Amino acid sequence: MLMSWMRRLAIAAAVTVCAAPAAVLGQVTAYAPTMNEPPPGVDTNAGFELPYEYRRQAVFYRTNEEPGTIIVNTHDRFLYLVQGNNRAIRYGVGVGRDGFQWGGVNRITRKAEWPDWTPPPEMIERQPYLPRFMAGGAGNPMGARAMYIGSTVYRVHGTNAPETIGHAVSSGCFRLVNSEIEDLYSRVPVGTKIVVQHR
Repeated sequence: MLMSWMRRLAIAAAVTVCAAPAAVLGQVTAYAPTMNEPPPGVDTNAGFELPYEYRRQAVFYRTNEEPGTIIVNTHDRFLYLVQGNNRAIRYGVGVGRDGFQWGGVNRITRKAEWPDWTPPPEMIERQPYLPRFMAGGAGNPMGARAMYIGSTVYRVHGTNAPETIGHAVSSGCFRLVNSEIEDLYSRVPVGTKIVVQHR
């Protein structure tokens, strides 16, 4: 029991935005992120420069998916927006930490600008220090834009912690720096297919 409590304390600083996948709901096992991130309400975007490899860029990308499809590669920490003719726009992303990764095919079902954040009950259970509600804004962990995936709790969204891009930190959502999610958001309509893969 003491060890379990110590494990919970060890991850108290690792704030995450999304809920756990169904396979881990109700468990108290701690899954360490690859880095810690600032708490909700703290915005570290000012003056941050995204490393070159995670900046938005046009790349050669071979796929059978239709133009307009989003493909997230959680292993490489990139999101691709397929353009056709073996081309894609590539964005750097933060992904789910160990135990919170998932894969499959779904659709973007809703979009929101400067979304509010209401941590789901299973996240509150794991991290009881989190706020129960946070209005949209610069310090909100959902960032400037959010695109909701199917009827799941997962989203492609911005962040108040741009230094987490390229790391496994979330509870299953995919985060981009605010300037990049604003660009992606402008290109992606509701109904867009999203493919999440690990390799």
